[in-house]
Amino acid sequence: MSKIIFDSGISLDGFFAGDNRSPSNPIGDNGPAIHNWMYKQKAFWKNINIEGGEEYGADSKLIDDVFARTGSYIMGKRMFEEGEVHWAEDLYKADVYVLTHEKREPWVQKGTTTFYFINDGIKSALEKAKQSAKEKDIRIQGGANTIQQFLNAGLVDEFFIHIAPLFLGSGIRLFDGIDKDKYDIKIVEVIPSNLTTHLRYKLTKK
Repeated sequence: MSKIIFDSGISLDGFFAGDNRSPSNPIGDNGPAIHNWMYKQKAFWKNINIEGGEEYGADSKLIDDVFARTGSYIMGKRMFEEGEVHWAEDLYKADVYVLTHEKREPWVQKGTTTFYFINDGIKSALEKAKQSAKEKDIRIQGGANTIQQFLNAGLVDEFFIHIAPLFLGSGIRLFDGIDKDKYDIKIVEVIPSNLTTHLRYKLTKK
């Protein structure tokens, strides 16, 4: 059965992205530094159709695993707009559902990626994503506001956080405005690494 998951990096002080996000400054000021651990891994670049990376280690296996288990994606319009001008063709290799008020025909890419633009909310996007996922997991890709909407609706089963050893000081926090009474939360796994700490949590709705 499909799980609803997210897999996100944050700074030590809880920020998902820095200030001044835009298509010309994706993830905001100093935001990319949150993901330095990932950029070092060959698996990350392989999965986004680009040559790169320095090593294929334990962190690469975690990256491969989350791509392999994901059957469809949901993201917000802001994340889509930041990425659209930069992403390689067929980056997601799955259906992607974009939450937006803009009415737009599906963007069918070469390969197996199609972006669908959803105007009637998160539950509609989720139902469509479940059909696309074919028993694989649905990944709430971001940004932070989209993840918060799914958390507050009681719809998330599991998440994986990668905490970078840096302070951003300001920006967009991942867990702002979360309903603290929505879930029982269990730590499933803690994995240390040189550039981040990986934490996996299981959520059970109360």
